[in-house]
Amino acid sequence: MNAFSRRGACPALSAPMQTGDGLLVRLNPVSGGLSPRLLIGIAQSALRHGNGIMEVTARGSLQIRGLTAESALLLATEVDALGIAVRTGVPIETGPLAGIDPQEIADPRPLAERIRAAIEEVGLAARLGPKVSVIVEGGGQLTLDAVTADVRLKAVRASNGIAWSVSVAGDGRTARPLATVGDHAATDIAVAALRMVAEKGRDAHARDLSERQFGSLAGWHSVAPPSVLPDISPTRGEIGNSADGAPPAKPEMRSALSALEISEGRDENSISPLVGEMSGRTEGGATERVQPPIGAFDLNTDAALGIAFPYGSMPADKIINLAQSALALGTSEIRLAPGRALLFLGQPAAATQPLQHTASTLGFITIPTDPRTRIAACPGTPACASGRIATRDIAEAVAAENAGILDFTLHISGCAKGCAHPGAAALTIVGGENGAGLVVNATAKALPAGYRPGYDAARGIGRVAAAIRSARYQGETAAHCLTRLGPAAIAEAYRQAQTEKRK
Repeated sequence: MNAFSRRGACPALSAPMQTGDGLLVRLNPVSGGLSPRLLIGIAQSALRHGNGIMEVTARGSLQIRGLTAESALLLATEVDALGIAVRTGVPIETGPLAGIDPQEIADPRPLAERIRAAIEEVGLAARLGPKVSVIVEGGGQLTLDAVTADVRLKAVRASNGIAWSVSVAGDGRTARPLATVGDHAATDIAVAALRMVAEKGRDAHARDLSERQFGSLAGWHSVAPPSVLPDISPTRGEIGNSADGAPPAKPEMRSALSALEISEGRDENSISPLVGEMSGRTEGGATERVQPPIGAFDLNTDAALGIAFPYGSMPADKIINLAQSALALGTSEIRLAPGRALLFLGQPAAATQPLQHTASTLGFITIPTDPRTRIAACPGTPACASGRIATRDIAEAVAAENAGILDFTLHISGCAKGCAHPGAAALTIVGGENGAGLVVNATAKALPAGYRPGYDAARGIGRVAAAIRSARYQGETAAHCLTRLGPAAIAEAYRQAQTEKRK
């Protein structure tokens, strides 16, 4: 536990990542969910060994913060003692209602397991970069359309039953379609795409593939028999015999494989880590904020209740209180959900209102219109040593005073790293040497258009909100009004409160 993963590597239980408030670990249960008792056990460990802060990420992973080298090891031991199996390797996500949503076209979990096994069989896990991911969706009430992935597979209805639409390099809107095929061919295309990515090096993604390779993948199902996947050595990169010792492919199969442009200018030294080296994996981002699943979702015989973490973070003791209430009300499973939320399953319908009331009292988000769902805020000061501003205090003040105009994403970042929202946001408050800077329609790394003291940043946003209310046309969204006002006018409004204060 003396060597910690760098930023961009996975803060897994076995490889905690150094952050501004100590070490951070992330876990994803193999089962997809936890019983209330297990969540209580994890939260109690977080209280004992971390700083008492737990998070659910935008992609639905559980994070524990504020660990030390020694306490991270103790926490990992306790999680193991609880009998919680956690996922490792390439992230393959299936959605929070996978297998239980009556509106699903197909259960995505068997295909996800097939792809996971194929990746392991050909030795790809150690050769892919830390942010390479796969999404397998069965359709239904909750989608992962806003989440980016290198490979996406989505169930569709076909004339002969169920098929899988395979696309690469993007989210549900931008990913490049390749083919609509059966599950065996879908597995082969997915693994072939990941193999091409691996051949380009550990910093590569599917977006880096060439047009020729995209074309090869699109034609893969028509030239290659099902499940013809060559072995890839995790230490060398050469194509050899299959992992189970099967003989080399027959000549006609070799011909099919040669149709795939697996490698273009391969550099062996850049493909795979050293033998035995396996940096972990982080989560990829989203092209837009993933909306949390909040409220009740019908599951035929019962319902799932979605409750979100404000800004993705809650004290462990409040999570314990909520899980204890859920246990008393009959909840059998709690699933982690993209959008920084939890889904409570198994409780009777009569339990919905009291569980929501408890969650609301504890400070969780229980209604979709809560303005905090539109704000991304990292821990900031004093929780994070890298933070320059009290992000959560600013976020709470803005949410309380300007709920009516928050139909856009407001990002509040303690520093220029922008951990809570790596992409561009309509407005970003970022902490720096000059105070709280305001960035318009860009990331936290961009040069701010104006500054004001960090303690008074919420007042500056209040002035921007006032400008929107004054200039907005009837029926116009605040987001559109911001675009129409332009960066200069927005920055002037943000600074205006400081000017008035000096008079």
